[in-house]
Amino acid sequence: MTRPRGEVTRGTTAPNRLRRIDRWITATQTGPLRTGPRPLVVDLGYGASPVTTVELYTRLRRVSPRVEVVGIEIEPARVAAGLAFLDQAAGRYQGLSFVRGGFELPVDRPPVLVRAFNVLRQYQEAAAWQAWDELSARLAPGGVLVEGTCDEIGRRAVWVTLRGGRPQTITFAAHVASLGRPSDLAERLPKTLIHRNVPGERVHALLNAFDRCWAMAAPHSVFGPRARWIEAVGLLSRTHPVHTRPPLGGRARWRLGELTLPWSAVAPGP
Repeated sequence: MTRPRGEVTRGTTAPNRLRRIDRWITATQTGPLRTGPRPLVVDLGYGASPVTTVELYTRLRRVSPRVEVVGIEIEPARVAAGLAFLDQAAGRYQGLSFVRGGFELPVDRPPVLVRAFNVLRQYQEAAAWQAWDELSARLAPGGVLVEGTCDEIGRRAVWVTLRGGRPQTITFAAHVASLGRPSDLAERLPKTLIHRNVPGERVHALLNAFDRCWAMAAPHSVFGPRARWIEAVGLLSRTHPVHTRPPLGGRARWRLGELTLPWSAVAPGP
């Protein structure tokens, strides 16, 4: 076997760590997930335990009963853990599999969606851009790459979606009751942006503006942190291109602690 492309991650994982991302995928990506008779989804770099891949499979099957999910890991012991789980499950997870690999995506057909979370944190920015290109090139027509990072228990996350090799949207998601201010999410920016959170860059200006809206929305805290977040996002939408309509935006998504904008709102400057 050719050596898988990529580097071994720390492998940190935990049950429900990626629930916010999965919830967003099942609500907003039903088009790709229902493409063809056997739509394929790849979970790249799932970590030391297969638990988040199993959760992804379970959640996707609720909206796309024929979807198949492949967990890909570069570390052989992690693949073995996934295969051991399937053995113990005794056939209860038809359409779920685990293989060794990396950015080359060793699957039998192009996937309609690739989820790559907490995979590129250790890479340099240029390598992260290259990984975006490489993974995007392996998607099925109309397929989507969802790449981002989250904290250890999934309370804060930021992810980008790419189609046709180009970033399309960025989503910020948080457990708002434990959030000091929106700019606290900066530490979860994807690798292509995390070093761009400096004056003069769009992402820095966006987070500063969001913090100002958060301060202005403070009176709504009497109705709870969720009400404050919804008000702050509404204020931000007056000056920034926030998605305000389903499936990407609107109160139903905002009340979950989400904010989605087009990539142009944060794209690095020249």
